[in-house]
Amino acid sequence: MVSSIGKTVFAAYAAIILTNVVVLALSARVNMFQDFFYVADKFPFILSIVTLAVALLLLVFDLGLSSAYTARAQFQIGVLALFSVFWLGFNAFSSSRWKHVPMNCSSIPSDYPDTRAWCHDLQALQAFVWLNWVLLSAAALATMRFSVRQHQKGSRTSGASRSRASRAPSPLGTGTGAGRRWT
Repeated sequence: MVSSIGKTVFAAYAAIILTNVVVLALSARVNMFQDFFYVADKFPFILSIVTLAVALLLLVFDLGLSSAYTARAQFQIGVLALFSVFWLGFNAFSSSRWKHVPMNCSSIPSDYPDTRAWCHDLQALQAFVWLNWVLLSAAALATMRFSVRQHQKGSRTSGASRSRASRAPSPLGTGTGAGRRWT
């Protein structure tokens, strides 16, 4: 059975996977319009494929294997933080190229409907790549917070999605028994 923490982990991965599917679709449309010419447009396409594959693998291992190393908070923090750094760097690079695209796609003459559609797709892509970075960063920070709090309460390693709270004597020695140990 999956704990409430596990449900939160799965919801975070579901949001990351869904966002990456949207980024993949939008970046494919943007790249097809320009025949995969610009490197800045290829980065979201390639990185979304890699992130999607890794997130799906982590989710499958976490669900399928009860003692998977990939389900441990320490491993997930590293993976999420690494992808967060990659997305931040590549988003900054791509956004610097996209700054020349008009913010108001209606300013593009109506004689060019394909260019207008590309402009709308590019703006949506720009929003979703940054949203993806926010989700990855938030998931890494939340997992780190969980891991630190768990360590403070006396549990040294565990898979985040399989954690369950149990009453145990307080590891701080207060004698109240109100401390929680995550197993």
